[in-house]
Amino acid sequence: MKKTIIQTSQAPAAIGPYSQAVRTGNLLFVSGQIPIDPETGTVIIGGVEAGTHRVMKNIESILTTAGFTLDNVVKTTIFLKSMDDFAKINAVYASYFSGNYPARETVEVSRLPKDVEIEISVVASLD
Repeated sequence: MKKTIIQTSQAPAAIGPYSQAVRTGNLLFVSGQIPIDPETGTVIIGGVEAGTHRVMKNIESILTTAGFTLDNVVKTTIFLKSMDDFAKINAVYASYFSGNYPARETVEVSRLPKDVEIEISVVASLD
């Protein structure tokens, strides 16, 4: 199956040897996004809610570039620095979906790139 690399300036550039997203067939695999402003390259400051909004906007930009929408997301993985932020993140996360929520797991981790509080990756499908 053909593999297409997805790249957009509307989301932060990769900070390692990976692609923002990879499309194969009707599936899109979006790499973990952290709260970085794509225009400035800096981490968003202002709490976990502001960070979650930035992550979701970054994801949405990548999806749009690839011809997908948030409605096409079938699976997400959320990595949190602290499970104490679960309710705050849930409220922001839920506001980006129309009700048919994707499958998901949420995992507390000891550290994330650039010491951010949240990272989210998604899988989307056109089927």
